[in-house]
Amino acid sequence: MIRTVLRDDQWERIAPELPGKAGDPGATARDNRMFVEAVLWIARTGAPWRDLPEEFGNWYTVYTRFWRWAQKGVWERIFKILGLQGIEWVILGDHSGGKACGYGLS
Repeated sequence: MIRTVLRDDQWERIAPELPGKAGDPGATARDNRMFVEAVLWIARTGAPWRDLPEEFGNWYTVYTRFWRWAQKGVWERIFKILGLQGIEWVILGDHSGGKACGYGLS
């Protein structure tokens, strides 16, 4: 069992703003919450994407979706919605050039 960090009240604030909902253009996401938890797991542990536990899904699929959301500014919207109170800051890369994280869920 994977330990998650996003509280229900935090999830309820960001869920309506995330891509992949029914009715959005493109494919409907299978589980946005588990995907966000996967990204938070990477941020929390500092592990490379390839070490993402299987419970979160295929590491490359998760990484690709993370990158696409980053390109669209989705992560910045999440931080703004949470007022940077729930997630102080996360900057993730592909781990080839390093990573800086300042995170904490309150």
